[in-house]
Amino acid sequence: MKIRCAIPRSLLRGTSSILAGVFFLQSAVALAGGSGCLKCHEPHYEEKGTCVGCHRGNPRTDRVSIAHYDLIPAKYADFTMEGSLVVKRGGALVKTSGCRRCHVTGGKGNHLATNLDRVLGAARPQKLFDAIKTPVLFMPDFCFKEMHILELVNAILAEATRTEPEAGEIPLVIHFEDEKRAEESVFVKHCGFCHKALTTRFGGLGKGDIGPNLSGLFSEYYPDTYGDKEQWSSKRLKKWLENPRQISKNAQMAPVKLTSDEFSSLLEILAAFTGSGFTVQKSEFRSQTPDL
Repeated sequence: MKIRCAIPRSLLRGTSSILAGVFFLQSAVALAGGSGCLKCHEPHYEEKGTCVGCHRGNPRTDRVSIAHYDLIPAKYADFTMEGSLVVKRGGALVKTSGCRRCHVTGGKGNHLATNLDRVLGAARPQKLFDAIKTPVLFMPDFCFKEMHILELVNAILAEATRTEPEAGEIPLVIHFEDEKRAEESVFVKHCGFCHKALTTRFGGLGKGDIGPNLSGLFSEYYPDTYGDKEQWSSKRLKKWLENPRQISKNAQMAPVKLTSDEFSSLLEILAAFTGSGFTVQKSEFRSQTPDL
């Protein structure tokens, strides 16, 4: 037996109008970024755009766990503000700290470690904060204060949003630890007790934290710390190793005696990364950048 229910057309038209109105309002509120957001949060910077435009999240739900999924907290959202002083200070830290000697950010830098232009879509800002605060094995511990890390994170995210993604992807090279090979390395023998370095061909070398991290030493992104704020080169490194105090009176490093072959091997190790401006051949080491 079939049961039919007759509903007046006028009521159907009214119901359709109501449903259409509800869907329209939901869409409008969602676009405004506010269905769930504004029930708990006071609106701010309304002229800048929607809630999700700055903070991400999901505005179409009342469930906090879903609404806050992939959320960018306020302290990490300065990168969305044009002319932000936080981003400006962070950009200065990126330069003075030499982040680009290992990382690409803003489309510039060496490919020794993670491409920071891809972190916005790959990880939450808090993970980037934690990575800087508690660095991994071959990353320098800069001992930044938390306010400085926040500035760095916002500067990195700002560069990521302004940079077009690379057309291709550089393969990630994984180096497995080989103690025997490491012990034979000139860098490990003569430098590794005080220094560390990341290289493309040889991976991470060294165990020391007393001296500076030498990753990307010959690149344009390494801080100008030779002599009177000059860039490092093969000639300058050789002079430094012969007598550090001749270059810097307060240097605590002792002279390092290397044979010609050992020095060539050391240069090959330190220059083995993308963007160094150096090429390494089988029987010689040749610099494409002038030794000043």
